[in-house]
Amino acid sequence: MTNRALLQILFAAILLSLLAYTVWASNQQPVWQWQGWAREPDRYWTIATLIDAYYAFLTFFVWVCFKERGLLARIVWFVAIMALGNMAMASYVLWQLHKLPPGAPASDILTSRAEPVR
Repeated sequence: MTNRALLQILFAAILLSLLAYTVWASNQQPVWQWQGWAREPDRYWTIATLIDAYYAFLTFFVWVCFKERGLLARIVWFVAIMALGNMAMASYVLWQLHKLPPGAPASDILTSRAEPVR
């Protein structure tokens, strides 16, 4: 199976599961009545928000896997992203920007890859 096919399956699963959970949560309580952790049945939208956030973390991690070639680096960043969320993600982007050669455009961090692990 190609990387393209794996990515299509992953992101189709993310989209479909988010749509399904959002429809289900909407049937439990309209989103405009959500009050966070306050009381029942607010947990449905809280869970939907957490699912959405962790799917975003997973999406960012897919990019990290493209950038990082070493298994250890991928594992460390996965744990950091899942445990620290946007703090780890911001740290990763800052680290990538720091590694850019002088005069290189910031957009280079999107497509340049780490050196192969030897």
